[in-house]
Amino acid sequence: MHGSDLYRINLYGTIAFTVAAVTAAIFPDALGIPFAVVSCILFGAGTIAFLWAYGKAIERSREQDVSVLMIYGMGGVAPKDVRRKFHLLTFAQSVVAIATASIRPFSPQAFGILAPMLGIGLAGLWAARYGSFAERTDGRYKAREMKRPAK
Repeated sequence: MHGSDLYRINLYGTIAFTVAAVTAAIFPDALGIPFAVVSCILFGAGTIAFLWAYGKAIERSREQDVSVLMIYGMGGVAPKDVRRKFHLLTFAQSVVAIATASIRPFSPQAFGILAPMLGIGLAGLWAARYGSFAERTDGRYKAREMKRPAK
């Protein structure tokens, strides 16, 4: 599978987040702050992946028909099994985050709601790098290329 490295990062991040969230919910005094740090790291990694996907999407949009839904929702650009895998991991991250934050609201456990950004960002990065998009039909790119002087 193309992008299996992105899937593995997402899978391992989800597993680490789940273990950290559950143990921090059980031992909040000892692990509350370390869990908040883990959640912020996952959020940061997801944000970087999100912005990288956005940049790659802008690059591809010069010649291909790209939309935000196609990138971050993987709609119509990724095989069904790939889309399902990425969405299930993002769903798992969200469920764990909401469940554990609900157990201990107004505590460092609430930082867990930031972690699903990892799943969103990595799904977008997969779609931006490996997704199959239709060619642009409006001719904007070709018209611009024709106006440039020959070298």
